[in-house]
Amino acid sequence: MQYPPAPWTLKGYAIQTLHLVDIDKVRLLLPPELNPFSLWPGKAIASVYLSYYSSDSVMEYSELIVALAVTADKGFGGWVSHIYVDNENSVAGGREIWGLPKEFAQFTWQEKSVTVRQGNQHLCTLNFNQPSFAWRQTLAAPGFSKLDHNLLTFTAKFEGLIGFVGANLEVPNTSPFSSIGLSQPFVTVRYDQMTLQVDAPKVISH
Repeated sequence: MQYPPAPWTLKGYAIQTLHLVDIDKVRLLLPPELNPFSLWPGKAIASVYLSYYSSDSVMEYSELIVALAVTADKGFGGWVSHIYVDNENSVAGGREIWGLPKEFAQFTWQEKSVTVRQGNQHLCTLNFNQPSFAWRQTLAAPGFSKLDHNLLTFTAKFEGLIGFVGANLEVPNTSPFSSIGLSQPFVTVRYDQMTLQVDAPKVISH
């Protein structure tokens, strides 16, 4: 497999949903160094992120990320519990650079929906509207991962247009992440004209 060194610069568009989930259902998905971030008693925040990165990126591919908001001694960030892409080089780079549990899957994009499958297994389908209004924004999101028993941290830096949309998420009972109990999203955001830079990870504990 061939992939570029970090940082990776990715350009395209994405849709991200936010969900309230039961802490008891997600705690076992986290390493002992991390704890679910809770806004309400017994509830954690989960996110589903679906993106397409164009040929202007370091690699062209689609991506599905299921992540949980977490806290650690070193601060706040996201933990990726499940991640799928349709590019084998991205699978290898994600695993070997960031320690992310990337797997290969197939993506079907339509004007207002995207479906992700892994062979004959249906992972999820997201139906969404187009934003009626969007504004340009710059954001930075921290993340955590583990590689060779080391806890890592890294930053994803975003620049692009942000707009709120309506969305409906379908996760079959047979999906590998159905146990998280993803309800319908309370917020869905679409990112357009997006440039995303994912920095190299740093070891924060052994």
